[in-house]
Amino acid sequence: MSGTHQSLVAFTTGPRTLLRTPRLLVRRFEPSDGAGLHSYLSRPEAVRYEPYGVQSLAQCEEEASRRSHDPAFWAVCLATSGTLVGNLYFNAEEPPEWRSYELGYVFHPDHWGNGYASEAARAFVGRAFADWGAHRVVARCNPANLASWRLLERCGFRREGRLVGNASFALDPEGQPVWQDTFLYGVLASEWTAG
Repeated sequence: MSGTHQSLVAFTTGPRTLLRTPRLLVRRFEPSDGAGLHSYLSRPEAVRYEPYGVQSLAQCEEEASRRSHDPAFWAVCLATSGTLVGNLYFNAEEPPEWRSYELGYVFHPDHWGNGYASEAARAFVGRAFADWGAHRVVARCNPANLASWRLLERCGFRREGRLVGNASFALDPEGQPVWQDTFLYGVLASEWTAG
């Protein structure tokens, strides 16, 4: 097993707390995070661009339990209080030899504008490049989600393209798919280091 692969295995199976920033703690989800997850996944503005709608407390309790076993999901908490303010999604793409990962995020609307998403994303992606041997990190977002693609650009991601009418997460009143576009973003380890 190569050293890079070993570090990636440690990343997915390692400690419950992954990293700390000056203001945040990024850790594994716990089954008890249902209420914290519900505090933002129950908000229409938080899930507007997600492939799911507003979530009930019962759904969030189930999701917190599921995420506690899913290495792709990470809870982002305030370092001072431990309050759950959002989550990161960081998942390996296929084939694994390409060392490419997808980044995603959802944050509590009450905490928007504080730079928490940028702080968490930068720290996480930096760790992936520096310690886990990642070659490339990609992200996707709806072009209408200005806050999301501006965050990616602030973090050093490059817009690589636009897929037109490629996704549908809702139906119109006649039951037909409502198609949306997707911006594609990416950054390489060599660009991250240079920046």
